[in-house]
Amino acid sequence: MNTTDDSRALVQRIHSELDKGNGQLFIDSLADDARWTLEGSTPWSRTYAGKAAIREELLKPLFAQFAGPYVSKTERIIAEGDRVVVLFSGDVPTRAGKRYNNRYCYIYRIEGGKVKELTEYFDTALVQQALEAPPAPGHLHAQAT
Repeated sequence: MNTTDDSRALVQRIHSELDKGNGQLFIDSLADDARWTLEGSTPWSRTYAGKAAIREELLKPLFAQFAGPYVSKTERIIAEGDRVVVLFSGDVPTRAGKRYNNRYCYIYRIEGGKVKELTEYFDTALVQQALEAPPAPGHLHAQAT
């Protein structure tokens, strides 16, 4: 069972690395069956089920739009039991010449030392304005062949 301190420590380590532009610990900390839900009604908003879907359907097409490394700035971490809430911001230019400077609230659920669930709240209007829509689910494999 996760304690509040264990959950907070894991998320603090993840966000310390994200604040340096290093997302590897975040990826390594995802459970194989992790679920990441992006709230709202943007083309990106849905639940990405499984580490492979998170990488291929969310992170890969998202980071392909960035013209440089994505670096975040963690503002606050609040933990209780297996839940950790993180308030942070990020800023990166896109390849299309737009500025993607979003603010986020992530709610993590930690299980067995891994990120089991993540719910993301963000500026949906900025997503619509600054980012291209991702490929439709199921169309990624067709594009690769």
